[in-house]
Amino acid sequence: MSYAVDFTDVSTVGLESSPVADALAGLRANEARYFKNKYDVTFTTEPAAVAKEIVDWVAKVLKEERDIVISSPALEATELHVEGIRWAHVFYEGGLAVNVLYTLDDGGKRAVGFKLSEGMEVPEELSGFKFARQKSKLAGTIRGSYFVIKGEH
Repeated sequence: MSYAVDFTDVSTVGLESSPVADALAGLRANEARYFKNKYDVTFTTEPAAVAKEIVDWVAKVLKEERDIVISSPALEATELHVEGIRWAHVFYEGGLAVNVLYTLDDGGKRAVGFKLSEGMEVPEELSGFKFARQKSKLAGTIRGSYFVIKGEH
């Protein structure tokens, strides 16, 4: 079942199994607010089992680019196409959100972003990254990092 993320009334729908469900819901709502404000797009997620193609594509990018395999199960995913950019997001049970920004035109920006929900530890597979802190009214303190995608996906 699809879920249109509401950033005014934050809900843990679809994220209940996460030990940091409230913080992860705030993180997801923060993403929804960004896309609504910047692109006037509704951020709609689907269960990972339904959005398997998106989850698999993100996993493939992580594996091929940096040999990263996320150990936590994926709970939800979404993909948006706005202004020539493919945005894929996957939300993991451990509290991690991964987004892939992939400009469809050659020479455009392409990167993977990691955001950690408040209260979660840095997963072992991401221990080599430095995380910057950002305050969010919806998500508390978000720790984020990224890397630039070099290959074609």
